[in-house]
Amino acid sequence: MDFTLACDIMLDLEGSIRPAMYLAKELVVKGHSVSMISPLMTNSVKEHLTSVGITPRSLGARLATRNSGSSVSWFETWAREVFLRLNSRHIVNGSSIMINFSQVISVPSAIWYLQGPPSIALKDMKKELSAGFRIAYEVLRPIIGYADGRLVSRMANNSALKVANSKFCASVYRSFGVEVDDVICPPIDCQIFRPSTWNPSSDYALTYFGKETKFSVVSKIADAGVKIKAFGSKTPFIPGRLLDHPNVDFRGRVTTRELVGLYSNASFTVFPFTHEPFGYIPVESMACGTPVVTYDAQGPSECVVDSRTGWLVSNDEEIVRKSVELWKNGVDPQTRIDSVKAASRFDREFYVEKWLKHLARWTQGEAIERETLEFQVASE
Repeated sequence: MDFTLACDIMLDLEGSIRPAMYLAKELVVKGHSVSMISPLMTNSVKEHLTSVGITPRSLGARLATRNSGSSVSWFETWAREVFLRLNSRHIVNGSSIMINFSQVISVPSAIWYLQGPPSIALKDMKKELSAGFRIAYEVLRPIIGYADGRLVSRMANNSALKVANSKFCASVYRSFGVEVDDVICPPIDCQIFRPSTWNPSSDYALTYFGKETKFSVVSKIADAGVKIKAFGSKTPFIPGRLLDHPNVDFRGRVTTRELVGLYSNASFTVFPFTHEPFGYIPVESMACGTPVVTYDAQGPSECVVDSRTGWLVSNDEEIVRKSVELWKNGVDPQTRIDSVKAASRFDREFYVEKWLKHLARWTQGEAIERETLEFQVASE
């Protein structure tokens, strides 16, 4: 069969692109013809797709924000679609079965994978944005909210099935009036994300620096004497005071192998976020045997098992207090074993299995519909 997977901008193959990639690769292995379409793909992404038997289809969007960071570029592609339909107007899909992993391409789809509307994310993030971004957001907030609601409604009406990436994300889309049919959590590869050692150095706590990070909380933890190593590539969002902090070692963008080592040797991972529909950081950390301190909210609360694979707290003060306590007293080795076991339920094997069941039901239903139509035409 012929499948097309629509995605957001593909500057790399991580984040929101990972769920689509794992499914696409599995469909290729099973002998299907697979293409991936995106407003913008880097040459390295195109080369990788071709090397694994996937046909790349870039819309070649010319973005004014191309050099401003992936988050800003993503927002521009969202604006192009919501106001002018520039991402979807040139897509002719023919008979291919469309699976939409994008939040910025509105095309008729068999299944739409819901990964979070930007208006809700921006609302949660605004307190941690720089002054310039915050002022711009406040000015544009009514327009963003209205436009986002229209786009979500249009994409939902264009999709036969709607599948969310977490229970929290499903609840967000239901607040937009979208009927969500199922929840399939994003995958990790437990053959890659696994402990590189069972004798960790435990001489630092690990965290992630990104647009959804509560930097004010990380700063308080570092001020309390906790040695922190951080990774991430979205440097425009990082306050200068953290980059210069004596207790913060920012590693920037790291390879997957380096990341596994960072997870595996950390005493614990602290994940103070503003908005997180699912939470790759907690799951990857647990898969590498390192428990997580985070909030009892949104996606991470569905991943972390409180007091077994980490600690779920209710506010900023508690996350600082718990981090300092763990730094001083250490972590029970049993939590590392429990973390690896708990993370295994997010392995790509189970993720792909759920998707294939949905696609089997869809294709079977399509076949029955075609046979019924053909019978009706023949009878006439």
